[in-house]
Amino acid sequence: MWNEKMMLVRFAVVGIGNTLVDFVVFFFLASIGVPYVFSQVCSYSAGMMNSYVWNRTWTFQVRKKASVQEFLQFIFINLVSLSTTIVLLYLLHKLAGMQLFSSKAVATVAGMAVNFVGSRFWVFERERR
Repeated sequence: MWNEKMMLVRFAVVGIGNTLVDFVVFFFLASIGVPYVFSQVCSYSAGMMNSYVWNRTWTFQVRKKASVQEFLQFIFINLVSLSTTIVLLYLLHKLAGMQLFSSKAVATVAGMAVNFVGSRFWVFERERR
């Protein structure tokens, strides 16, 4: 149980780091004249790479060699998480009339849950002992 709680805490810490990487890269690129959409793609990608490295090595402590399949699974889970947040944001804000901040908070927590479960039990699943 302690190990699972520590994984969740580490996952959250990595998430904060990913957000910082995303913001720093985005605002750096935007400040030097890179268009916002391209800046966003680059910054999100940088945050996602940070997430992959830190979650693999620190959060889930995977010892086996990284593979293309694992990385593709990681990208897929991130796309599912992103889709979850977009759909929930739309449903809660536009259809249910919830305030934008509250909708974003609920959608973010749901997206994090999808990402954690997918990463823990599919992408970075430990070898069976």
